[in-house]
Amino acid sequence: MNAATVRNHEVPRILIAEGDAHTRVLYRESLEPLKADLIDAADARSALVSALVQPPSLVITDTRLPGFDGYHLCDVLRRDGATRTVPILMVTSEWTAPELQRAHDAGADRVLIKPLARKTLLQEVTRLLRLPRDRWPPHKSTTTDSGRRITKRAAHLREMTPHPPISPRDLLCPSCDWELTYQHSYLGGVSIKHPEQWDRYTCRRNCGTFEYRVRTRKLRRVS
Repeated sequence: MNAATVRNHEVPRILIAEGDAHTRVLYRESLEPLKADLIDAADARSALVSALVQPPSLVITDTRLPGFDGYHLCDVLRRDGATRTVPILMVTSEWTAPELQRAHDAGADRVLIKPLARKTLLQEVTRLLRLPRDRWPPHKSTTTDSGRRITKRAAHLREMTPHPPISPRDLLCPSCDWELTYQHSYLGGVSIKHPEQWDRYTCRRNCGTFEYRVRTRKLRRVS
C-alpha cells in the first residue's frame, strides 16, 4: 500500500514508543510498506516531547515504558490540544480486563497483544491512519469514592477484525466433525470492564455458520 493513499496524500509520521531496541526494529520492518517517516522513542519522556513538538500521524506505544508508563503517555496526549485526535495504538503483553480498561480509559484507539505478527501491525496501523481526525467524542470525567478523577470514553466501541488479540482456535463442526474455517472476529462487550472476543467460523460442508465465545469457550450455531 502506498503511504500517499493513507491520509490527505501525505507521508504519515509514526512515533514508536518502545523500550526494547529489538522490538523497535521489528516495528520498523513491519511498517516499511507504508513508506512512512518513523520516529523512535526509547522512553515515555522522549516520546512525549517528540509528539508535542511535532504531532505525529499516529503513535504506537507499549504499556510499559522507562520514565512513566504508556497509559500516562496516552492520557497526556489525549489532554493536549495538539495531539488530542492523533490515533494511538497501544501494545501490551497481557489480555486482561484491567489492562484493557486502563488502555481505553487513557484514550487508546486500539490495543494489541504481544507478540505481534508483522501483518497484523501493518494492517492495524493502516486502518488507524484512515480514521477521521474529528472522530473523538467528548470524554466523560467521573470521580471515584476516593476522590480521584478518571476519564472514560463516551462509549465502548465494537469492531470486526480478521486479526484478533487472541488467536482463533482450530475447531470441528459439531454437526459433521469437519474442520471449521475461520472467517473473522468481533471485539467489544457490554463495557470496557468486560472485554469480549467472538470468533466466526463456517463449515466446509455447509452445515452453517458458527460463533465461538472466547471467554466462555462455547461454540454455537448462528445461521
